Amino acid sequence: MAEVAVSRSWAQGMSSDNIKGLVLALSSSFFIGASFIVKKKGLKKAGASGVRAGVGGYSYLYEPLWWAGMITMIVGEIANFAAYAFAPAILVTPLGALKAAHFGILGCVLCVVGSTTIVLHAPQERGIESVKEVWDLATEPAFLFYAALVIAAVFILIVHFIPLYGQTHIMVYIGVCSLVGSLSVMSVKALGIALKLTFSGMNQLIYPQTWAFTIVVITCVITQMNYLNKALDTFNTAVVSPIYYAMFTSLTILASVIMFKMCLLMLIICVLCTMVTCLFMFSPKKLV
Repeated sequence: MAEVAVSRSWAQGMSSDNIKGLVLALSSSFFIGASFIVKKKGLKKAGASGVRAGVGGYSYLYEPLWWAGMITMIVGEIANFAAYAFAPAILVTPLGALKAAHFGILGCVLCVVGSTTIVLHAPQERGIESVKEVWDLATEPAFLFYAALVIAAVFILIVHFIPLYGQTHIMVYIGVCSLVGSLSVMSVKALGIALKLTFSGMNQLIYPQTWAFTIVVITCVITQMNYLNKALDTFNTAVVSPIYYAMFTSLTILASVIMFKMCLLMLIICVLCTMVTCLFMFSPKKLV
């Protein structure tokens, strides 16, 4: 009886939308985690017979194994996209830790415990009746300032640091992916809400804001994919994944706090938990 009571209490503590977002995010983690491994194998195979992605080549586009990984990632991203339509980014994004569960038993346990804690305490998302409301949030001074900083940082990394340090410093490629990713998640969230409202009978496709968010999503995703391929081709996947997860999650939660005006304490707790988790996943033996 006690177990049933705890189970009911747990379920009542989450909204139905949060539960849907949780299931979709878990499915997304499985597919995206698998895609990292398959894509890495495809990149290595393509690099053996052509110009490597790490030095600007695109021979991987002719490699079936890379496309298998890409399709797996697309399936995962679709589930991820749907998750953002139902649940706050502060809930969905940290569950990406489960993609890296193969980095050790302790790392896996920390991922599960940390993600479950965030799920149980995830805030109820504010009701949004139109994509225009999301646009208003995205065009407030605080978020515009954050977006401007991100764009400036990405520009500097691509123009100055990548030509000099791209092949030797992993943070350069991962920095671009993570910074751009924080903007893409906010746009995906907006687009997901627009589609969710459209399917419920409130057509959001008539608003130019919906298409503006779509353009941002496409631009950001293409940029992320390009530099993530370079990172995977140049560095060990066991090194790329935890660093990418830590930076991407931290910046996405920061963007969520700024855009949706969430609790600052939640930001601090999530970032600290992310860093501690990655310290255990990112063990020295994995660097070799």
